[in-house]
Amino acid sequence: MLFLVHMQVNIPVDADPVKIDQLKADEKAFSQKLQHEGTWRHLWRVVGQYANYSVFDAESNDALHTLLSALPLYPYMVLTVTPLAQHPSAIATH
Repeated sequence: MLFLVHMQVNIPVDADPVKIDQLKADEKAFSQKLQHEGTWRHLWRVVGQYANYSVFDAESNDALHTLLSALPLYPYMVLTVTPLAQHPSAIATH
């Protein structure tokens, strides 16, 4: 199943910068692993924001929830998840 996920990251201004830098490095490594595996299909930055739109391929809602909650920056994220389905007018299949 494909899911469009909007991730808005909100790190508190008083957060420990050393801890946050480590979380960012861990997040990058984890996201790249998922991209190489084909689970994190697309990743786009939102210009001017600490946010992105991503497309995930997960077997279920629960599987996606487990994956998203494992993201190192998850405690600082506001997520919006939209399940996707093939449009009948689309010429390409996923």
